[in-house]
Amino acid sequence: MSTSLVSTCRAGILVLAVSLAGFVAGCTTVNLTRTPDETNAPAPGFETVSVGSEEDFIINVGRRTYFAKGSATLDATAMRTLDAQAAWLSGNRRWLVKLQGHADDPGSVEADRLLSQRRAEAVMAYLVTRGVAPSRLWAKGYARDRLVRDCPDIECKAQNRRVVSNLRTEKDDAAPN
Repeated sequence: MSTSLVSTCRAGILVLAVSLAGFVAGCTTVNLTRTPDETNAPAPGFETVSVGSEEDFIINVGRRTYFAKGSATLDATAMRTLDAQAAWLSGNRRWLVKLQGHADDPGSVEADRLLSQRRAEAVMAYLVTRGVAPSRLWAKGYARDRLVRDCPDIECKAQNRRVVSNLRTEKDDAAPN
């Protein structure tokens, strides 16, 4: 390395060090004390969620059950979600549940309507096996009527292949008598 290049590098490093020292000197005092672990602190806006409320169900249990493409079969993940729903519903008997099936699968709209209904009925049957009274549940397939996202790629479409467990205080006109 030439002497002039070494001198230029040293001068550049010196300028950088002086600049950094000036920057640090101009900084205000930084509090280096650690904040307490707040992992389990309530999220802003959710501090007053009461046990047994619809918000409690949505936040702490989860109301969506997802399915594989073209399927109404519950996988292990879906069963874990539904086990949590059944346990919560067992402790909160005032709630009824409308199971809304959805589909965004290849094929006709009629095929998706039937598939979304089968998905909702699969969730209903599973909840009944876990002790939820059938009189508290009803299933309705919506096919492609209520997409989460309208998109062509498979990862996006997977969000539409679901059943949403919606809490109700009374049955609506979609419920059987």
